[in-house]
Amino acid sequence: MQYRQRQLENWVKFCTDLKVVCTQDFQLTQVLGDPVLIRAWNIFGLPSDLFSIDNAIIVTNSRRWPLMIDPQGQANKWVKNMEKASNLHVVRLIQPDYMRILENAVQFGQPVLLENVGEELDAVLEPLLMKQTFKSGGALCIKIGDSIIEYSDKFRQVYQSI
Repeated sequence: MQYRQRQLENWVKFCTDLKVVCTQDFQLTQVLGDPVLIRAWNIFGLPSDLFSIDNAIIVTNSRRWPLMIDPQGQANKWVKNMEKASNLHVVRLIQPDYMRILENAVQFGQPVLLENVGEELDAVLEPLLMKQTFKSGGALCIKIGDSIIEYSDKFRQVYQSI
């Protein structure tokens, strides 16, 4: 949190030095936060402190898949509750059938939570993490391992937690 606050102060100073009008007490929740959505996140188990809410805003607005370092399991619980109705698949990379589960989730547009991700990931996940999709026969596809599968536009995020 201290790093983020220091970075915000640097950005405000940079903008001020360039004579760009900006608020001195910038808060992400004031710009991208939706009070109704934030309340729903709290109901799903997201802690109500400003740092957790900022993290949730970043996770839900990012173009890249989020990596959540979550020693207390709060983000993990929040994601599981939030995505329960969307048929969330919880996968560990040590599971023998994780690739099949992941391929089906990508094809049918279901969310995935990759748990206990280590420092190194299976290279087969790189096209998915880099969103290396391509058109084949008019359909959006992705190559995962040796398989080329149709990529559902409903497949929005692969959550990862350490």
